[in-house]
Parts: sequence; C-alpha cells; structure tokens
Amino acid sequence: MKLPQVSILEGITFVVSDMRGDIAPDPDEPTGLFYRDVRHLSRWQVRLNGNQLDALSGEEVEYDEAVFFLVEPTGTIYRNPTVSLLRRRHVGDGMRETLELTSHSTTPLTLELSILFAADFADIFEIKDRLQKTGRSYRRVGPGDVTMVYERGAFRRETVVRAANAFFTEESATFRITLQPRQTWRTEVEVGVATERVRPVVKRIPEPNMPYAMQEWIDAAPRLDTGWDDLRRVYQRSLVDLAALRFYPDSVPDSSLPAAGLPWFMALFGRDSLITSYQALPFVPEMCRTTLRALAAQQATALDDFRDAEPGKILHELRQGELVHFGERPQSPYYGTADATPLFLIVLDEYERWTGDRETVQALEGAARAALTWMERYGDLDGDGFIEYLSRNPETGLRIQCWKDSWNSIVYPDGTPAPLPHATCEIQGYAYDARRRMARLARECWEDMTLAERLERDADALRKRFHETFWLPDEGFYALARDGHGRPVPTLASNIGHLLWSGIVPDENVDQVVEHLMGENLFSGWGVRTVAAGQRAYNPMEYHNGTVWPHDNALIAMGLTRYGRHTEAARLAEVMLEAAPYFQHRLPEALIGTDRAATGVPVAYTAACSPQAWASGTPLLLLRSMMGLEPRRDGLGVDGHVPLRCGHLALSGIPGWWGRVDAFSLGTVAT
Repeated sequence: MKLPQVSILEGITFVVSDMRGDIAPDPDEPTGLFYRDVRHLSRWQVRLNGNQLDALSGEEVEYDEAVFFLVEPTGTIYRNPTVSLLRRRHVGDGMRETLELTSHSTTPLTLELSILFAADFADIFEIKDRLQKTGRSYRRVGPGDVTMVYERGAFRRETVVRAANAFFTEESATFRITLQPRQTWRTEVEVGVATERVRPVVKRIPEPNMPYAMQEWIDAAPRLDTGWDDLRRVYQRSLVDLAALRFYPDSVPDSSLPAAGLPWFMALFGRDSLITSYQALPFVPEMCRTTLRALAAQQATALDDFRDAEPGKILHELRQGELVHFGERPQSPYYGTADATPLFLIVLDEYERWTGDRETVQALEGAARAALTWMERYGDLDGDGFIEYLSRNPETGLRIQCWKDSWNSIVYPDGTPAPLPHATCEIQGYAYDARRRMARLARECWEDMTLAERLERDADALRKRFHETFWLPDEGFYALARDGHGRPVPTLASNIGHLLWSGIVPDENVDQVVEHLMGENLFSGWGVRTVAAGQRAYNPMEYHNGTVWPHDNALIAMGLTRYGRHTEAARLAEVMLEAAPYFQHRLPEALIGTDRAATGVPVAYTAACSPQAWASGTPLLLLRSMMGLEPRRDGLGVDGHVPLRCGHLALSGIPGWWGRVDAFSLGTVAT
C-alpha cells in the first residue's frame, strides 16, 4: 500500500514524496524534485544499515518545508526502536535536507546511514504521457558531491548532490556514524539544480523567490475576523498557498505570477492566472498588476499555426521543459485557448476599478486594443459575431480550448462529443463583458469616444444575438455550446452560471437559470456540478462532466450576487467553504459530484491538484460575494448577505484606490 504523499513548493520548484520523505523511482507518478517542468530527482531514499525506516509522522509545516520523523523497524510490537531519524526538508532553488540521527540506546551504536538517489530528468509531459528519454545521461563523482547530467543538443539539465563527510558513489551518499548513548548526530545534504542558463545553487537559508517574503505577503492582505473559526483558517491557508505558487517568468523577471497548480501545472497559464488574479484583487492587488503586464509581454503578434498563435491572442501556457524546447509539444508560449483574451480585458478593467492605477491601463492600451481586434478578426471564425475555437495545430494542439478543456467535455446530453468548431456559451458572455468594460476604459482612460460607442453597440448586438441563438425555451436554460454545424448543444452544465457573472442574461431569464443551478441535478450539496445529473453525459468522477470545481462555483456565486440572488449566493459560498476543512482547510482543484447526502463528506477528485491557484483564490472571491464588496466612485461599497453560521464577517485594511478601509457585515442569511 502506498503511503500518503507530502508536497512542498516554492514557485515552480516543488517536491513530492511519501510520508517517510522518500521518493521512489516511478515513471508514472509525478513524485520527485521538479524544477522548470523537469524532474531533477526521481529517487531520494534513506536507508539505515541497508533497511527502510518506518514513518511515525511526515507532513508539511510550511509551504516550503516538511518534517519527517522515522524510526528503525523492529519487526515486532514487543521491541521498541532504539534509533530515530528526523528529516527536515526545505525547497527553494533546489532542495536542502537536514538529517538528525538520535540514539535511544544505553550502549554505543555503529551505524551506516545512506541516501540513494537518481535523476531521470523526465519532462512533466513525458511522465504524463509515459514517454521515453532520447538524450544522454552521465554522472561525475567528486570528493564531496555527485553531479548528474542530462544533455540533448543544446538542452541541458544538472542535479548536484553535496554533503560533508559522506562517501559518494554514482548512486548514493553514505555516512558511517558511531553514536554514544543518547547522542544526536546531524548533517546537511544539499541538492542543486541547473539549466543551460542557470547554475546549480542551493540557498543556505531558504528565501522566497519573490519580492515579498511570506509574512510581508500575509501582513499586506486584509485581516479577517469572523465567528466561523474554520473560515479564518481557510482564509489564511488561501493566502499562504497563493504566496507559495508565485514565481518569476523569464520574460518578465520582476513580476511574480501564480503558477496554476501542483503537480501537473506548475507554470504560467493565461486563463488560470487571470481568474486567480481577479479572485485575489481585493486582497493582494499586486498579483493582478504583474499578471496583466506579464501576459501582455507575451501577447501573440503574428500567425503561428504550430503554437495556435494569432495577433492579439493571450497565451494559454508557458512551459520550459525538454519537449517544448524541441517542438515535440507546441513551443512556449502556446496560445491554444479562446477565453484568455476576453478574460484579459475583463481583468484589466476590474484592476483599474479597484486600484485606480491608470498608468498601467495606459501602458496596456495597445495590448487591450490588440485583444479586441483578435476577438473580432480571429476569434470569430465565421463572421457570425460569436467566438469559436478550432486548433490550427490538429496534431499536437489542444482540441478543446475553453476552461473545460478535456477531450470529451463539450458533449451532447447522451455523451456524444460535439463536432468542432465550438462556440461555448460562457466565452460569449466573457466577450460581451469585455466589450462593456473596454467601452468604459476607452471613454474614461483613453479618451476615445468613438471606440467606446462602437463597443457598446457591439455588446448590445451580441447580447441580443446570443439570446436568440443559445436560449432553449423548452428547457429553460442556455445551450452549453453551438457546434460546428451551427446546432445548439442542449447539455445542462455549470457554464450557464458564468453567464450570470458576465451580465449577458436578460432579467426575464434569470429565475429559470438560477432554478437549474440550484436544482437537484446541478447542485450536489457541495456546489454546482460541471454537468447535471440525469443526463447520460454525467459522471460524478469525470474531470469536467460531473465534478464540482471551486473556482467555477465562486464565479457562479458572483453571478448570483450580480443579479441580486443573495440567498442562493450565500448558500453556495457556505457549502463550498464547509468542504475546505476536510482537506486541511485547502480546497482541492475539484470534488467528485456525488450527492452530499450519499457521502456525508466531500471527496476530492482523484488527480486533483493541491494547492491549485484558482481553488486557492476561491475563498477570497466567496468572501467578496458574501460581503458584497464593490469598488465605486465614492469608495468601497459594502452590501453584505452573510450566512448566519458566520456570525459576522469583518475585513480590516481592504486595499484600493481609496487607500485602505474596513468592512463589516452581520450574518443574516438563513441558507
């Protein structure tokens, strides 16, 4: 039986081990020390006199630190261990591990402690797709270290293991130790990582690779006070995880951005970073500014079929591993997403509304205009006014380019995949909202009244055309998508909740949409399912066809709030936040969609990322929804509709163009 995993991270460097602290060779699992999308340690195992130790405990104590307490195996409950090993691990630019071996014996002991190591230098995609390496590997043994090297053409990675007073072979470091009774022996082992551009370094004292240390990050965020103790812990966990996920992209080295999620998505993702920044805006606005600037710096300027690039398009992901280096996956940055570009415009406007930072809006005017042009010229494939997607790279490009990007996520109710190209409903809502918001910026920041008036006309026309095309009057909800033959895909899915968030739903349809969202087929008791039960396409354990995603629900809650459906929004926020304490107060990427009454407890999706950026940002957006926080011309607006179980919600020091203000709301909503 496999032991539970323990993960620690700092930006795009992370370690996944078992609760002994060991990393076992496993080509199919993302265990190991990873740096810039490559596994730099695929084996890291401690042995005492050749034997594996037993774990009494093993867990993270900080986002970048884990502690493991091990004892020698005795083989029987009638004999107590006489030796214990404490492993304290830090991750930063590489990894540092402190070993403390203690004798509990009454007689001297002669022991041999070994670390067995290996580096397969697997690209994260090679692990996911079970691909073999094609380059060459070799090792160099020095007097106090071993260097493991992988080379393939100009691509090069190194892992260096260093320790004092160790006997090194190509695969191990061994310490020969004599312990007196009650004596403790200590040593440090360092693991440096390097690329062709970065030399191997391990910091003696781990420090965050970001402009603000952890405590500064926490101190800069508003202070939460509430009568719901678990919510306080969830809030703190969210801030810590968002800080841990920050990293510096090479393209904008002075900007810290959130990586999407551990272990598979420790990289910049356009959609994920934008939604996370939007969620965190009232709490840590700096993340939003740097995300906008970094994505603008990588905005596509030319057509490139292999990378799905078109002028004005915002990237989907930015990878740094071997496969993208050699073009065996679309080279970085890859632009295969249809929603990141309108989301960029939405978040740019929201950022200005909160911060009043017109300097950034002026600096990004060109990027915003290019994004608008992409929506009109390239995003609309057939000139019908809707944004559709169809990969320019059918061999290795993404087939599905909305947030539900599984191959089978856009399906008819019977589970049959809809033919491409797709115009998914929520992207049309984003495009409507983006036009409305850019009209405001054009009028108030860029002094372009002609553009503002045109965008408002275009938004109104899109809203009318969308309702005529996507509304299903017999079902009382909007189609999930329009397929490649122009037919509606009449699947009931959570995407309709995003339409409330965007404001594209006319008032006369709101009641029916909300009824479906909070009805028994979509609402599981822990949140809104991605696909409603009662359809053949539904599977509560399918990644996008029946699971419950926290960020999805947070956007739906904001949509409900927008239309004044405060009781439903409060209920959604409450059940979502109730799930977090079951996962050490950290919401996972997704929950299975089985009814709450059936399980009694929330169950994480099998391969859910944790921490994951927009799941970490979800509690922040739910707090905003419950307190009704909105930036206004006269300052911060507060219109609280808080569940009774909170008692009260108070946020002190909410940042914005007004400086810092406090907000308070009593729990008044019976959910």
